[in-house]
Amino acid sequence: MKTFLSIGSGPGIGIATAERFAQEGFRVVLTSRDPAKLAERAKQLEAKGYAVEVRAVDAGNLPSVEALIRATEDEFGAVDVLHYNAASMRSASIENQASDTFVPDLTVNIGAALVATQTVARTMLQRGNGTILLTGGGFALYPHPDYLSLSIGKAGIRNLAHGVFETFKERGVHVATVTVSTLVSADSPEARGIAQAFWDLHSAPRNEWKPETTYPA
Repeated sequence: MKTFLSIGSGPGIGIATAERFAQEGFRVVLTSRDPAKLAERAKQLEAKGYAVEVRAVDAGNLPSVEALIRATEDEFGAVDVLHYNAASMRSASIENQASDTFVPDLTVNIGAALVATQTVARTMLQRGNGTILLTGGGFALYPHPDYLSLSIGKAGIRNLAHGVFETFKERGVHVATVTVSTLVSADSPEARGIAQAFWDLHSAPRNEWKPETTYPA
């Protein structure tokens, strides 16, 4: 069974994307700093006949992210698809954001995405296949002064996807981001539409791979 690892399995995009891949026969591994919060969502997916696991990870702690991926590989074998969906949604401008929160925000918004990509790519590149999916945002294109650390993080996500796309593609690994330019709530048409966009990126034939798609189109 193929494995889909979700880092940041929130009630909107995270769970919707995990369910979309579960529909295609993937085992999904849901993660959170507090796995107990995922228990009910996991039960809902299991009730539909999907294979679901729940694990702990703190995207603000980079060793925790690396350890999660290593443990998942040890337990289930290859991670076929990684979805990085964690984000610090802090509302703060450059004038009022405390300096001791800025770096932690960037650790979650882009640092952990980089570490997750580095870690999972080692085995993906060795075997010559795999998909790394990153949740982007419209703030990467139109940064918001009141969400500065999130805007910088989403710009980093977009540049990460574009920056490694060609070199990874040559070795059989697809890195891609969905740039989300709308509000998303739990169990919404938007969440399901973004999940489908991620599936479309993953399932595209290699000659149609691309580093980015936007939602809404």
